Amino acid sequence: MKADPAVQRRLLELADVDAELARIDHRRRTLPELAEIAEAEQTVQARKDAKVANETTLGDLDREVKRQEKEIDAVRAREDRDRALLAGGTVNAKQMTDLEHELNTLERRQATLEDELLELMERREAVEADGQHAAVELAKAEEVLADAAGRRDQAFADLETAWARRSEDRSKLAPEFPEPLLAMYERVRSNKGIGAALLRARRCGACRIELDRSAISRISGTAAEEVVTCDECGAIMVRTAESGL
Repeated sequence: MKADPAVQRRLLELADVDAELARIDHRRRTLPELAEIAEAEQTVQARKDAKVANETTLGDLDREVKRQEKEIDAVRAREDRDRALLAGGTVNAKQMTDLEHELNTLERRQATLEDELLELMERREAVEADGQHAAVELAKAEEVLADAAGRRDQAFADLETAWARRSEDRSKLAPEFPEPLLAMYERVRSNKGIGAALLRARRCGACRIELDRSAISRISGTAAEEVVTCDECGAIMVRTAESGL
């Protein structure tokens, strides 16, 4: 393929634009904020799970406290009834003995229930404190996530601006090249990542490999209008005074 040497040199401008677009795309995919966000999201989810678990435990304890209080109330009501019977003087000696025995049993039962209730209340207090701590930790994790997301969004906006600017540069450059040359450039770029590079000091600017003597001899004998490519990477090699030919 033949192309004016000046047109070939302009391929370097196009290659620079494409390299910048590739860097922007790579930057977009590898922003450190993305990793921060992924980690922060996991932390937030873990904090939410801990909060839900705490609320579940607190709900279970509340139900147990209510059940225990009802049982204590029932025991107290039974005690009040028995004492009322004893005070009424309408029971015989055997009934009086039975009632006194039952009262002793109820008093022991009430003491046990009250001790258990106290333990439940202490457990509930500890769980509630854990819940308050979990809420604070969740808020902190959400702040970290929001901060990382904000920085990501700003970085994306900056990259989008740079992408739009360089895309506009490319849209202006591309029509300046003959269709066969541009098609060749695009084909190589899609396969290798770099479509054209400067041949500098006998080294391909795309793959950085130094050409051997036979390749240099072949290229030196090729007319300036001929488009030459690297035997190693296939990129179009643009020749200038820096090529060392």
